[in-house]
Amino acid sequence: MSDMITADLVDLDLPADTKEAAARALAERMVALGRVTDLDGFLADVAAREAQMPTGLDGGIGIPHCRSEHVTEPTLAFGRSAAGIDFGAADGPADLIFLIAAPAGADDAHLTILSSLARQLMNSEFTDALRAVGDAPAAAALIRGDEPDAPAPAGSADTVASAGAASPAAATVTDDTAPAQERPFRIVAVTSCPTGIAHTYMAAESLENAGREAGVELAVEPQGSAGFTRLDPQVIAAADAVIFAHDVPVREKERFAGKATVDVGVKAGINRPAELIAEVREKAARGEVTSGSAPSSPVDRSGDSSEGYGTKLRKWLMSGVSYMVPFVAAGGLLIALGFAIGGYKVDKAPSVMDHFMWMQTDSWAALFFQIGGVAFGFLVPVLAGYIAYGMADRPGIVPGFVGGMIAFNINAGFLGGLAAGLIAGGVVMAIQKVNVPAALRGIMPVVVIPLISSAVVGFLMFVVIGKPIAEAQKGMTDWLNGLSGSNAILLGTLLGLMMCFDLGGPVNKVAYTFATAGIAVASPSDSAMKIMAAVMAAGMVPPLAMALATTVRGKLFTQTERENGKAAWVLGASFISEGAIPFAAADPLRVIPASMAGGAVTGALSMAFGATLRAPHGGIFVVPLIGNAFLYLIAIAAGVCVTTALVIVLKGLRKPVEGAAAASGGGGAARAAETKQPVAA
Repeated sequence: MSDMITADLVDLDLPADTKEAAARALAERMVALGRVTDLDGFLADVAAREAQMPTGLDGGIGIPHCRSEHVTEPTLAFGRSAAGIDFGAADGPADLIFLIAAPAGADDAHLTILSSLARQLMNSEFTDALRAVGDAPAAAALIRGDEPDAPAPAGSADTVASAGAASPAAATVTDDTAPAQERPFRIVAVTSCPTGIAHTYMAAESLENAGREAGVELAVEPQGSAGFTRLDPQVIAAADAVIFAHDVPVREKERFAGKATVDVGVKAGINRPAELIAEVREKAARGEVTSGSAPSSPVDRSGDSSEGYGTKLRKWLMSGVSYMVPFVAAGGLLIALGFAIGGYKVDKAPSVMDHFMWMQTDSWAALFFQIGGVAFGFLVPVLAGYIAYGMADRPGIVPGFVGGMIAFNINAGFLGGLAAGLIAGGVVMAIQKVNVPAALRGIMPVVVIPLISSAVVGFLMFVVIGKPIAEAQKGMTDWLNGLSGSNAILLGTLLGLMMCFDLGGPVNKVAYTFATAGIAVASPSDSAMKIMAAVMAAGMVPPLAMALATTVRGKLFTQTERENGKAAWVLGASFISEGAIPFAAADPLRVIPASMAGGAVTGALSMAFGATLRAPHGGIFVVPLIGNAFLYLIAIAAGVCVTTALVIVLKGLRKPVEGAAAASGGGGAARAAETKQPVAA
């Protein structure tokens, strides 16, 4: 680790009072040594990683870290804060801050050394020594592990090297022939985090230490950025239980099926390993084992088990919507293209299987229209299937698709798809909790779960709830068709606000899905096409406005933001609202309200002008398919001007920093320091 940290990268009197300021202070040391080429770009990557999950750990430790193309070589900077800095840990501020910078293509050797540091942080002797060290060279030497008298913490670079990186594949178990009561309880664990550098290995070390204290055999498979060494299949087979502590999907998870399982976020593995061990032992004692190849859902992987049902419900629904959107885009654009080429009567064309003339444009128009219609036919089944998948993983797909197809056939539409997906996921989750004999576990995910869950979901959709939902769907459609005048303008305003509230997040997706559901038919109503037009127009406003603002008043933005502004032109024109996220993340109190104001204006004007749209996506590239296209573009331009003006005014109200108009990078840093805001997402 000698080339990763030197005395110049240590600050034992870190003056920062926020995590952004701490990261900047330590990153500036990296810039001074040539380890980081773009300060603002690197800090944007650090902030993006921090947004995924706070990097504060119990015990007064903060480990902001990221991979970045602005890093020239793996680098570690250390700061010690007397007052403490909030990094989101449950037990309070951190006084030991480690900023880890890894190049985008860091090699395995360097990542292994960084992982050994992460393991050292779980050793109290090591952290106590860092709190007591008196000068920067000694602190750097202690972190490198080259001080003769320093303790050698478990998992340190030296012990990792001498023990062959403590390869989990080399883990041994006691005699398998010994009765269970005469041998230690056996646990296998997997740890992983989004970056795969720090939390992955800290959780592994924490679990191993807790396992030793509890008197259990515990073998861990850290699935980090440098790849992973699989646990020996014999070790897995002999284990009594499994602990998954992860924030990204566990690779080859089916290896661990059929055992008592605890599935949590990676931070739980760091902060409460003893509780996890006790919990999984209790499950094993009660005979609670996973009946399928995947004991948890994709949604469960993304957060801690303490998440409320409201949060999980939102994620389940977003799972279905995210898989549905590509079908919407492809099918809708093909249908719109069919209308553009063949005219409004293209929906009456005979099947291209029976009549297709290579040289006739009408035949090609009918082909595009009919392909798009097939794609649209998948919307409700895909929505339901992947809501169930988000809840129960692969076993939920079959009943979800079956329920979704039933909803489509009985005209229960979008609402029916939502209900079918939630019911299918709930039924599968209930079946998975049933303790079944070992002989049946192999056929559960392939035969038993699909059979029982599909039958239950089909019965409920056909006989119990399908008809009421279909009636509700029809009532909502009739209400939309009856909207006119001030009611339509009010709806456009509301949809515009929703589209710009979180820029591609759940609220944005609710409005978008509401609009696409209305046109997901062969002959959508005029009201449905007006709603689709208003939603797309409002969604284009934020990125276009940010692009215009960075062009008109570039001095108000950092160099990184100005570069993002160039890309935002294309993203906004393509109806990709996420193009404004870097600006909103850096300055949410100014950018989001301004975006919502512009979106509301555009949505209201689009509805007032009576603009219509058959395509669910495309931005300016589908303008020829828009009804009242000129007024539609006027509505977008009005919203962009409103948002641009508000952003410039709000940013201009900030107290200017002397020299802010100088070099772009320094100006951005000074402004960020003055306003105590990160300079990028």
